Amino acid sequence: MHTISAIVFDLDDTLVQTERLKALSYAKAARALRPDVSQDDVLNAFKDVVGGARNEVAMALVQRFDLEAAARAQLEAMNVDHPWQVFLRIRQHHYDDILADEGLLKRSVYTHNFDLLRTVRNDGYKTGLATMSHCDAAQRVLDAIGARDLLDVYVAREDVEHGKPDPEIYLLAAKLLDVSPQQTLVIEDSPNGARAALNAGMNVIVVTTPFTRQQFARETIVDRRWVVDDPDDLRRVMQDALHPHPA
Repeated sequence: MHTISAIVFDLDDTLVQTERLKALSYAKAARALRPDVSQDDVLNAFKDVVGGARNEVAMALVQRFDLEAAARAQLEAMNVDHPWQVFLRIRQHHYDDILADEGLLKRSVYTHNFDLLRTVRNDGYKTGLATMSHCDAAQRVLDAIGARDLLDVYVAREDVEHGKPDPEIYLLAAKLLDVSPQQTLVIEDSPNGARAALNAGMNVIVVTTPFTRQQFARETIVDRRWVVDDPDDLRRVMQDALHPHPA
């Protein structure tokens, strides 16, 4: 790895366990359309689409759980054109309720990654956030967990044309931090996020979650040296990245 000057964090399921909360909102929406759908089945299916854009996630789940007919019946009432948009409207209602619960968000912080953010900030590294969440949702989460003041910059879905795994969002974060991609270390949890960082020419450490661990075990997306399955290993791997031993 090159000498690191900046560390850029993902948000969802990196700093906060929001993917679990998002998965729950999709499950509630699916059951609102089809009460016979199992919540656990939707939660498990979400693991296959985690990290994708909302429209892609919605379309995949609508197809997988045969929600199109029930959603199509509400097109006119919701003034949208596609069944997946109905599904997203219902899901957003449930997710808004979740985001309004600051206590729940605070309890959902991934302490190991949040502590890492605080440490590298105190150590003088530039810090940023690059999330595919929309700006208003990201701000609500950052404010609830007290992370906004720990970040030099943050970029969200509205700031780019292309979502992860396209590198655009990470390249923008590096530009705003005034560092090169080679000087940037990304902390991610998802395959799409890791690919985005690699596509940007950046260094990446993946801290897996129950939603992404199996995907990284199946695929060699990132050298296993930089994949952290046990949070207790994060500090050691981070030290290896920031202070590499001479070859």
